[in-house]
Amino acid sequence: MSQPHPDAIFFNGQITTLDRRKPVASAVAIQDGRFVAVGDDHEILALAGGTTRRVDLRRRSVLPGLFDNHTHVVRGGLNYNLELRWDGVRSLADALDMLKRQVAVTPAPQWVRVVGGFTEHQFAEKRLPTLQEINAIAPDTPVFLLHLYDRALLNGAALRAVGYNKDTPAPPGGEIVRDAAGNPSGLLLAKPNATILYATLAKGPKLPLDYQINSTRHFMRELNRLGVTGVIDAGGGFQNYPEDYEVIQKLADANQITVRLAYNLFTQKPRQEKEDFLNWTASVKYKQGDDYFRHNGAGEMLVYSAADFEDFRQPRPDMPPSMESDLEEVVRVLVQNKWPWRLHATYDETITRALDVFEKVHRDTPLTGIHWFFDHAETISEKSLDRIAALGGGVAVQHRMAYQGEYFIERYGARAAEATPPIKRMLEKGVHVSAGTDATRVASYNPWVSLSWMITGKTLGGTQMYPQRNLLDREAGLRMWTENVAWFSNEEGLRGRISVGYLADFIVPSKDFFKVPEDEILFLTSHLTVVGGRVVYGEGDFAELDDNPLPPAMPDWSPARSFKGYGAWGEPEGAGRNSLNPARYRHMTAGCGCGTNCGLHGHNHANAWASGVPSSDPKSFFGALGCSCWMA
Repeated sequence: MSQPHPDAIFFNGQITTLDRRKPVASAVAIQDGRFVAVGDDHEILALAGGTTRRVDLRRRSVLPGLFDNHTHVVRGGLNYNLELRWDGVRSLADALDMLKRQVAVTPAPQWVRVVGGFTEHQFAEKRLPTLQEINAIAPDTPVFLLHLYDRALLNGAALRAVGYNKDTPAPPGGEIVRDAAGNPSGLLLAKPNATILYATLAKGPKLPLDYQINSTRHFMRELNRLGVTGVIDAGGGFQNYPEDYEVIQKLADANQITVRLAYNLFTQKPRQEKEDFLNWTASVKYKQGDDYFRHNGAGEMLVYSAADFEDFRQPRPDMPPSMESDLEEVVRVLVQNKWPWRLHATYDETITRALDVFEKVHRDTPLTGIHWFFDHAETISEKSLDRIAALGGGVAVQHRMAYQGEYFIERYGARAAEATPPIKRMLEKGVHVSAGTDATRVASYNPWVSLSWMITGKTLGGTQMYPQRNLLDREAGLRMWTENVAWFSNEEGLRGRISVGYLADFIVPSKDFFKVPEDEILFLTSHLTVVGGRVVYGEGDFAELDDNPLPPAMPDWSPARSFKGYGAWGEPEGAGRNSLNPARYRHMTAGCGCGTNCGLHGHNHANAWASGVPSSDPKSFFGALGCSCWMA
C-alpha cells in the first residue's frame, strides 16, 4: 500500500531544527499535525501529491515554535479584551495618552484596567504615574493600575466602586495607604502579600461568556504573533477548576485553540489544600485531554503556607512553622496518585525547607519518574541545585528579574544579583531547566524579552545585571524555550524540535534570531506561526496564508481593538511609535518629564541608554563625568 501524500510541505527555508543529528534543513513535510519528513527541498517536494499544500518560505529563517513554561493564559484570556496593556510601551507620556483615550471610550460602569506586564523602569521617565495624574485623566471612570505584584493605583472613582473608605480595615499582608484624615489615597501595597491587589481587581466587572471566548482567542492570537505555539498554564488565585476553564474547553471542542495548553491545578482554599487535591486526583486523570488542551499536574500553589511572594521592595518573608506539615500532606497525595507538581519558590530559604519535605516523602515513596519542579528560584543555592538533581527534579525559570532587577539590586546589592537565577550553573549541573514568562501580571507574555534577558543579562530598564560568565548563547537560550520545556510537560520526544514524529509547530521570526544585533532581540515578532501544520498567524509575505481569521475584539470599546498588544503595535505611528523598533526607541522624545537633567544629554536619556556609550558604568568617563542619564 502506498504511503499517503503529506498534507503540507513548507520549503525554501533556512530551518534551525535543534535536532543534533540534522541541525539544519530547508523543507519539512507535515501529515496529521506532525512532521513526517525533514530535509532538503528536492527530497521533500518529491513527496507532494495533488492535494498537498505547498508553502514557499522565501529563504527566511525558521525556528521551532516557542513554548512558555509558566504563564496564565486561562486567566489572562478571560480578561485580555478588558485590559489596556502597557507591556513594552517605552514612554510614560505615551502610556498616559493611551489611558486618556481609553477612558474617553469606556462606558459606565466599566473600569479601565492596566494589569501588569510592565515596569516603571521601561519608561524613559523612569517612574510610575502619580495618583493626581490618573485622577485628572479619569475623574469619573474607575481606573485600576497594577504594577508587578508590589502595588496598585486606584483613582477616586475606583475607590468608590470597590467601597474602600476610612472604615475599611487593613488587610493581612497588605496596606491601604491613607491620607492625613485616614481616607484611602488610592495606593495599595503588597507587604509582601499581593492578595489585596488581586482581591481588589476581582471586584471589577467581568465579560459575559461569549465575550470571554472572543477575548481568549484574541489573546492566543497575540501570543501567536510573538511566536508562541504552546504554554504550560500555572493556574492562579481566584481561578477555579472547572468553572473558569469552561472557555478553554469550548475552544478545544470547537478546534479553535491556537496555543497548545497544558494546565496545572492551583489550590484555592487556604487550610483546605489537601481536600482540594484529594478531590481533584479523584476526578481528574493526569494528562487527560489531547495535544491542544490537557492536564499537567498540580501547582504552582500547593499550600498557602509555602508561598513566598516575590516583592523585592519588601524584605524576604519567612514561611510559617506549619509549612512543612502542610506541604507534606499535599505532596503525599500527589505522589500516591503519580501527579507531577510545580511549587512557586522565590528564595533559597523556602526551597531548602520544601526539599526537606520532598526528601522525606521520597524515602517512603520514591519520586522516580515524577516530573516535579520549582518555579522561579531567583536565589537558589548550589546545594539546593544538587539536592534537586539528586531527586530528579527541575527548575522552571522566568524573566521576572528583567522587570524587578533594579529593586533586587537596591535591596541586596549588585553582586548578589549576578546569578538570579543561576541558569548557566543549572545547565552545567544537568538540572532540568527551561524558560517562561510568568505573564500576564508580574511580567509580560513576550517571549523575546525572556530570550533577550538570558542572552544580554539586561533588565528592561537597561541595567546590566549579569556578567558574561552567567549569560547564555543564542542556541542555549532557544533550547530553553523549546526542547527543554518538553520535560516540564512530560512531552519529551514530542515537541520542541523540528524533527520527524514531533508536533508540527514552528515560526518564521521577523528577522534572523541568530544574526540580529543583541539589542534587537527584544523587538522580534513572528511573521508566520504554524501549530500542528496549520497557519495560525501570518503577516507580510505570509498574510494570505493565515488560516485563523478572528472577529473584532469584543466589546467594541475594548483596548484590544485600538492598541492591540505588546508595545501598542496596533498603532505603529501613534501609541506604539516609541516602542516597536530600536530606531524609534533611540529617538524617543527628549521631553521625558523626569526630575534628572543630564548635563550632556538634557532629558534625552533614551537616546543615551540605547547608544553604545557605557553611560551606565559609573567607573567609565561617561558614567563618572560626562553623562548622568544612568542616574535618571
